[in-house]
Amino acid sequence: MPKLVNPLAKRKSATSPFSTAPRKKPGSRQNSFAEKEEAERLDDIASIPSLAQAETPRDVVGLIRHIQDSAFENIPERAAGMNSEQISGTLRFRVRLPPVVSIAHLHALSASSTDTEREIARLIAMGKLRKVTVPGRGKGGSSVGEVVVLTDDWKSRVREGVEEELADKYTALMDQYPASASIPVSSLADAEVRTLVSAGFLTNPTALSSSVGDLFARPSGIGGGEISKAGHSAAAGSMAAVGGYGAIQDSGGGGSMLATKDSRPSNLKRQREMTFSLSNMGPYLKLLTEVRLHLLALLKQLSPRYKEATKAFLKEKWNGNVPTDSISQQKRARGEWSGVLPGKTKRWRDFYGLSFEWVLAECVGSGLVELFDTGSVGVGVRAT
Repeated sequence: MPKLVNPLAKRKSATSPFSTAPRKKPGSRQNSFAEKEEAERLDDIASIPSLAQAETPRDVVGLIRHIQDSAFENIPERAAGMNSEQISGTLRFRVRLPPVVSIAHLHALSASSTDTEREIARLIAMGKLRKVTVPGRGKGGSSVGEVVVLTDDWKSRVREGVEEELADKYTALMDQYPASASIPVSSLADAEVRTLVSAGFLTNPTALSSSVGDLFARPSGIGGGEISKAGHSAAAGSMAAVGGYGAIQDSGGGGSMLATKDSRPSNLKRQREMTFSLSNMGPYLKLLTEVRLHLLALLKQLSPRYKEATKAFLKEKWNGNVPTDSISQQKRARGEWSGVLPGKTKRWRDFYGLSFEWVLAECVGSGLVELFDTGSVGVGVRAT
């Protein structure tokens, strides 16, 4: 009698090649990605506090000249990918930039920040250097803070921008007030002040206020503001509620008009005071803040979790993935290059050929990034 087979019975399948593989939970895939990213993190052997090299000048004046000369790269002679209009616009932008250098950049390239600050103070007292405070531009470590400029460069810009007679008066005020930002302009006529303001060499002191509330300060100029406080700190109907017996004198009134006309706050305010400024500071500050943010964005793009990369790899991304070796340059010169030309990258379109080393020093000095030694693949750059 033949053996009957139950059609509903579960059949044994052939042995699968994956039957011996370990089983994993559904969430284990994310863990594998995290382990891979952890394995790709750069080794941090030691931090590099400064970008100072052997050929970097040690004195502040030489360091300023070095920073100015190394800011922009030369436009490629052939196969730049830039038409004549873009080339001329790039050159005009570079010429118009003010000859200023941020103090953060000086600290990034100096061997000792303390010695640099002492020398800056000494040069300002001697009248060879001027410091300009830039409030309200950027937040936290991305704020510009302070910049310095050589006095000779400042005077050269003034003589190029205004007439010789007015330039002599302006430079005389610079020599008279070597370390002061705000100066009285009573020695200048109204037309001369307007000319200097339109040229960008003078500005209103309130324009440099770091607080928006300063723009809406009381016009009387009273320091204590006792009258404004008296209304809610004293009983209604009392003399103290209107400022007390000396309220009129405190506000600049009362007494003889002739005796107090020079000391009243209303007349003190009429004594015109302006602040030294340098022309075309707006494009410089806009460029500086944008390149700092762009470098941080590149670090986040290369390493979303740790925001770090090797210096060589970060430089390649800054250059728009355009190789800078001699073989690639020769191919572009012969017209054999099929990749992206330098003029089509963001570095040349928006940043006018700003060098990577210059931007890196700005970010290091301002505390946005830090350098460290990887021990195997060169210098690493990490966002703070």
